[in-house]
Amino acid sequence: MELYEKCRRFTAAQQLQAAGYYPYFRRIESAQEPEVIVDGRKMIMIGSNNYLGLATHPKVKEAARKALDRYGTSCAGSRFLNGTLDLHEELERKIAAFKGKEAALVFSTGFQTNLGVISALVGKGDAVITDRWDHASILDGCRLSYGRTQRFRHNDMEDLERVLASTDAKGKLIVIDGVFSMEGDLADLPAIVGLAKRYGARVMVDDAHATGVLGPHGRGTAEHFGLEDEVDLIMGTCSKALASIGGFIAGKEVVINYIKHYARSMIFSASLPPPCIAAISAALDIIQEEPERRQRLWEHATKMREGLRSMGYDTGKSQTPVVPVVVGDDRKAFELWRFLHEHDVFANPAVSPAVPKGRALIRTSYMATHTTEQLDWVLEVFYKAGKKLALI
Repeated sequence: MELYEKCRRFTAAQQLQAAGYYPYFRRIESAQEPEVIVDGRKMIMIGSNNYLGLATHPKVKEAARKALDRYGTSCAGSRFLNGTLDLHEELERKIAAFKGKEAALVFSTGFQTNLGVISALVGKGDAVITDRWDHASILDGCRLSYGRTQRFRHNDMEDLERVLASTDAKGKLIVIDGVFSMEGDLADLPAIVGLAKRYGARVMVDDAHATGVLGPHGRGTAEHFGLEDEVDLIMGTCSKALASIGGFIAGKEVVINYIKHYARSMIFSASLPPPCIAAISAALDIIQEEPERRQRLWEHATKMREGLRSMGYDTGKSQTPVVPVVVGDDRKAFELWRFLHEHDVFANPAVSPAVPKGRALIRTSYMATHTTEQLDWVLEVFYKAGKKLALI
């Protein structure tokens, strides 16, 4: 088949557009706040990962402006060569202290972090063991490594033990999402840590949706379970509660130093720009200075989860501010999305392969800065949609 033939055969997007069900690449004309402008219309945003509302916090914006004035817009090179600023090193020390680890390393995106860390650490003769619902960046990091990838059923500890007992790999790394990004449930970290100790494996937790959100101080999944000293590596993104872009890995200094010199996705990528670094640093400060934001976020998440469940919607095993509305059928998910969109609610549908086949859903997520009135309107729209579409 000629190279471009697959492109010509790809018509799914056009078909959805023609039917009025295309939910992707919507043009937003305002900041990521609880209310956004989409094609000139005001909509309530329940599809953003701006969990604490820090993307528009005055201190975050001011920090970015000051860094822009001092350092300019770009480092014009990779961290490995000319792209490491004092800002990067200061942020890495701050992240390490926040996560309770010896050292940290900042990457330009969260996706690149998982690619670089997994492919650097897992070599020939090693095994990387992942949950079947892990994020795509983890799966791609496994593909780039020279080790063997083994997967276990979602949050199934018996299946994880089966995998660990059956592998003959000399080095074993278990990589799991702390918060699973589509369904909002938590990894069974206490059991995973216990099995890792029993079978001589290391544990890496992807805290993309947990940093700033979970734990008494917002330090993430390990803090939530009281296991900060038991987890070997903690990965995180800066594009969610940390209000910017980027990623990081935190762990023992000797391990971080190794990754720094072997992670190709960092060595061969441009460095994170100065305004982004400064924004992340300011967001970390606010997370610790304003715990009331996290409290409001959890109050909102509980309200929405209980409200949707009381109507009869299936919200899966969500335990976090990510609250799925599981409808099963792809077409029903698109119909529900369109009803929400037509009633000024911005949410995101997820179908296979983002979720398992037959488990299509609307992914909703909430911010500390939502108002009660906004959330009440969202619940009202979901109720009307459920009745009209015979979902509840």
